[in-house]
Amino acid sequence: MSDSRQYELLYVVSPVVTEDGVTELHARIEEIVQQLGGSIEQTDNWGRRRLAYEIGRHRDGTYVLELINAPGSILSELDRRLRVMDELLRHLIVRVDEDLRKAARAKARREAKNPTTKSVGSASDPAAVQPSGETSDVPSVSAVEAPASTTEVNE
Repeated sequence: MSDSRQYELLYVVSPVVTEDGVTELHARIEEIVQQLGGSIEQTDNWGRRRLAYEIGRHRDGTYVLELINAPGSILSELDRRLRVMDELLRHLIVRVDEDLRKAARAKARREAKNPTTKSVGSASDPAAVQPSGETSDVPSVSAVEAPASTTEVNE
């Protein structure tokens, strides 16, 4: 197994920090991750959003999500350095490599089980719904022709 794992780092930046300040903060965090032996694969700035609850008299903040490839040994140092940054209201680091791998396997199984094919007929045509062009032996019954009781079965 590889020493490097994938983590998601989500942090909330104080609303007093401008967009340029958020960019600077991202650059500082990227530098820290690289110094510790990791790399940031993807950054997603969610923008300014309302917080679920007030944090230090702030009602909103800028959310940033980053996908990090790094060994597990750097987490404690990264967490320590993020805690001392005054611009951050909250941060969270979550390991996601196992979840991503499980999701990829499940998706591959679904696609292998049910390959997506486009049918030639329309969706209202019963022959188009059946696989390989087979028609159903059971006649279709509309709502008007349906019997009043469902206990009797026609053969």
